[in-house]
Amino acid sequence: MEGAVLLYRLVDFVSWLLSLYTWVIIAAALISWINPDPYNPIVQLLRRVTEPVLRPIRKLLSRYQTGLDFSPLVAILIIQFVQQVILRSLF
Repeated sequence: MEGAVLLYRLVDFVSWLLSLYTWVIIAAALISWINPDPYNPIVQLLRRVTEPVLRPIRKLLSRYQTGLDFSPLVAILIIQFVQQVILRSLF
């Protein structure tokens, strides 16, 4: 029984982290619309945190070259899939 509770708490914590990361991606995307100062510490933090995830997605999407950066949307969809399908399947 204790193992199940521990697993539930771990899954719940991972889901919370993924939700937090979703909001970080949204904040980074919104800030990118206003052409921020690249030396702003908040902008630098958001880029450092999101670029490792968004860069590979951006590279995959580059062959379609729509002119718009859909990498934040794709990342959020992947996070939603992990939360709704993979994490929920553990219970």
